[in-house]
Formats: sequence, C-alpha cells, structure tokens
Amino acid sequence: MLRTHTCGQLRLSDVNKTVTLAGWVQRSRDKGSVLWVDLRDRYGLTQLMFEEAKTSADVISLGRSLGREYVIQVDGVVVERLSKNDKIPTGEIEVKVTKLTVLNAAKLPPFTIEDDTDGGDELRMKYRYLDLRRNPVRESLQLRHKMAQHTRTYLDGQQFIEVETPVLIKSTPEGARDFVVPSRIHHGEFYALPQSPQTFKQLLMVSGFDRYYQIVKCFRDEDLRADRQPEFTQIDCEMSFITQEDILNTFEGLIRYLFKNVKGIDLPEVPRMKYDDAMKLYGSDKPDTRFEMKFVEITELTKGKNFPVFESAELVVGINAKGCSEYSRKQIDELTEYVKRPQIGAKGLVYVQYRTDGTIKSSVDKFYSSEELKQWVERFNAQPGDLMLLMAGEAFTTRKQLNELRLLMGDRLGFRDKNKFSALWVLDFPLLEWSEETNRYHAMHHPFTSPKPEDIKLLDTDPGRVRANAYDMVINGTEVGGGSIRIHDRATQQMMFNHLGFTEAEAKKQFGFLMEAFEFGAPPHGGIAFGFDRLCSIFGGADSIRDFIAFPKNNAGKDVMIDTPSTISDEQMKELGLTVVNTESAKQKA
Repeated sequence: MLRTHTCGQLRLSDVNKTVTLAGWVQRSRDKGSVLWVDLRDRYGLTQLMFEEAKTSADVISLGRSLGREYVIQVDGVVVERLSKNDKIPTGEIEVKVTKLTVLNAAKLPPFTIEDDTDGGDELRMKYRYLDLRRNPVRESLQLRHKMAQHTRTYLDGQQFIEVETPVLIKSTPEGARDFVVPSRIHHGEFYALPQSPQTFKQLLMVSGFDRYYQIVKCFRDEDLRADRQPEFTQIDCEMSFITQEDILNTFEGLIRYLFKNVKGIDLPEVPRMKYDDAMKLYGSDKPDTRFEMKFVEITELTKGKNFPVFESAELVVGINAKGCSEYSRKQIDELTEYVKRPQIGAKGLVYVQYRTDGTIKSSVDKFYSSEELKQWVERFNAQPGDLMLLMAGEAFTTRKQLNELRLLMGDRLGFRDKNKFSALWVLDFPLLEWSEETNRYHAMHHPFTSPKPEDIKLLDTDPGRVRANAYDMVINGTEVGGGSIRIHDRATQQMMFNHLGFTEAEAKKQFGFLMEAFEFGAPPHGGIAFGFDRLCSIFGGADSIRDFIAFPKNNAGKDVMIDTPSTISDEQMKELGLTVVNTESAKQKA
C-alpha cells in the first residue's frame, strides 16, 4: 500500500506516529517560514506542514511547486495543531512532512474542486471525473451505496432472491418509447433495452421463485427533466400467493427500514388515500402531504350571480393560504401571472381576503354581497388573516392547475421542508385512460395490471370507471414507486389486450410467450418497482437525481464527457444492415 492511513483517519490519539499518506492537493498556504498543504482523498482532508528550519530544503522546495490536484505521497509525523479546525474530523492534528513524492502532476482544473464550486452544470458534467472529487457529489454516491446495501439486507431478510433478467429484449408498443439495438446476425431485426423487467419477473413467478427482486438498470427514450434520465435504476420486486395488502405491508416495511437505517428517522405508519380522493382534495395523484391546504369546492355557492367565469364553470374550487390576507395587490398579481403561464394554462385567479380586522375583501365584490362571501369564508373554515385563492373551469383541468398554485404557496410559506418527510399510499387508480391522440384507451400502468374483480363487468359498458388493483408510493409529492396485482390467467389477459385495441395476432406476436406461460400454472402474483435514483435524491434532500448517478446525461440526453450519442463508422453500419448516411450532407440539409 502507498499509504498507512487515509486523509480522514488521523486523530489526537495518533500524535507522534510516523505515517504515510497519499492523495490530491486541495490547496496550499505559503507563509514564508511555514508552508501548509491540504491533502484530500475520498475519506477526508489532512493538513500537511513544511517548516523552513526543520524540513529539508529539497522537500520544502518541492512542496512549494505543488499545484492544485497534484497526486502526492508524503511521509511524516503526526503532531497536534496549534490552530485547530473544528469543522473537519482531522482538525486537531497535522502531519509534519519528512518526505514528499509527486506521483502525478496535474493541469489546473477548469473549476475549483470545492463544496461550493465555480463550475456550471455543463462544465462539471464534461469533467465529471473531477466533479466526483467534490464532497457533495461523493457523499451523494455514498448515500446511494448505503441505500442499496440496506435494500438488499431488508429484502434478503424477507426471503427475496435477487435474479438478473435480460437487457436485450423485445420491443413492446405500450408505455414510453424503446431504445432499440439492431442485430448484426439478423438484419432488419432489433432488440430493445428494457423499460422494466416486467414480463420476466412475472415469468419468474410462474417458475416458482415466489419472491424476486433486482436493483436493475432500465431505459426509456422520453423527454428529460430533473428527475428523469434515459437510463435509470429501479428496485424491482415481485411476489406470489399474495394480496394487495401483503404488497403494501412488505414494501411499506422497506421504506420505513430505509428511513430508520439510512436517515435515523422513525417514519410513522404510511396512510392510504384513494386516487379519486387525491384528485379531489389535491388535484394530483401524487400529493405533497407535508402540509394541508386541501381543496375546497364552492361551485353551488357561486351560481346565479351573473359572474360569467363562475356561471360557465363545471367546478369552482380553491385553497386557503393561512396568514396571507395582507398580500399586496402586486403579490396577488404575481400569483395570477404564475397560473396563467402556458405550462399551467389557467385563465385567471379570484381572491378573497379575510383581513385581520374581520373585514372581507375580494376581486368579485361587485357580483357577491358580503353575506355571500361570508358563506365562502365559512366553507373554507377560514380565520381572520387568511387568503382564499379560487379557480374555475372544467373539473379535471382546474384541479390540476390549482395543484400547481398549492405547491407554489407551499414553497412560499416554507411548508415544503426537505428535511421533513411525508409518505402516502395512493390506491384504486383507473385501469384505463383515454387518449385523444390515438382515440382509444391505454393502460394507465401497463397491460398486465389486474382490474378490480367487481369492476370487470364495466369493461364493455364504461371502461373509464374500471379501477385497477394498482398502488403508488408517494413521498413529499413525488411518486417513488408503483405497482399492481397482475393478471395471472390467459383468458383475462386476452380480454385486456382486446380492450386495449390489440388484435389477437398482435397480442400473440408481442406477448404470446407470457400468455402461453399462464397456461402452465401461474400463481396469483403482484409487485412493485421503486425509482432508486429518485428515492436517493429525496433522502439526500435534492431536486435532481443527477448527483446520485455517477455519470449522468444532460437535459438533451447527451453524455458531454464522452460525447455520446455519436456516429459510428460506415463499416459498422453495413455490418448491422443499416443504410449508410452521409452525415455531412445530412447536416447541410438540416
């Protein structure tokens, strides 16, 4: 070994020991008679000391030539620091250097390797191997490691077996777009990278592996944002001979185990909410329940007063922002402009101020009397000092728009504390959702989700009302996991494919292997998958999943460090049976 200790290991109890350290130069401070160098490795930072009168001239001369990020090895003696640093674990000692070896010189890095760096996102992603030297990024990956270790410990204790499933699989038409891989041997045929191991984990249930899990890489060719990457990781699980209740109990146990062992937090029992209630009370199937501010509907109290916006609305609904009655007109106008942004699409906002002196002021005073407005205030259970914000329109759209306003107010009022955690199960999702684009129903989760037995009769008459045996885990307004009880017999699966618009031939081509497997004795089964990157970011108090992935892509789906996606040679294209494109001509045409 090139070192006897790491840079985070030495303490006062090690004083007078002769040690060897190795690492990267963080920074130097030359005071003439004394030179200090901070040496860093993955474990921490140790201060090195070179004294003009006591360190050999060649060693101190070499020490003065060190640049940032030089890789060095030093021998020396541990001494107590005169000026201690209580911000680092090694802050009570320093190493008086007797020997210095430069293992590798380094160019000046393009940004400072500090907790608060001067490098922007794109620059740090281009030099990700340097960014990974910074404490916040390293700590994020250490958190990810700890999450994975405890996940495996918990599931192993529950008799789950980890099984790897294939990465080169068959393309399927449902869900997001697939990444496809051309076959060199079978020209014109393609593999797909898995969006999830869904069919394989169901086949494992048919095989008798009644408790399966995998921390698995998945791929989706979809538009990107802070909590999405083209390749991501799932905690993927499946169980046989169970009910929905067994799934909820087992994986609530996993989440509570992770909070206890990773964060030291005793998460309370996770409450449950039906999808319909979540949409009615929060306008979202993943509500942030760290704060109340539930929706209040007053549609019937607003009719017959000739206010056109409310008269024509299917729904009039609002939230009560407690303590905000003294918002200025400018502040309310800012909220109005926020909800009118194209991303939200509301036409406006109505406000009612229940002022601290007991008077009521609204933006619709000329249409509604003070007595009528008082009825609104009572419906909202408002107190003097509260501000009611109302929106109106088509029910589903208006609730979604009001959800955006609720989250904004939660941010402004400090309710969305990243160090506070609120988990929720959302149950009884619709089985199907209508697409105006394709003019047909699609599976809300996937086509293997079982309908509620009592709702199957509605598939022919009112498919939009059929509920699924499906469930999502939501933490702090983010969906971190979702799953369902699966269909486990051929007849029901064929019926589902029919309702999703598959012909019998299409269903056989895409999923014939699964339906045939069901004929050989498939047990009742169900499962769940957690977004591992997303779960790590929530535990780490971050908005983006990027820092919890060693080498992420940017918002355009590119890895700017290795410059990919990129072109391949004409020879490779020909081998794969693909048309060779003149890239220069294509660029000119574009």
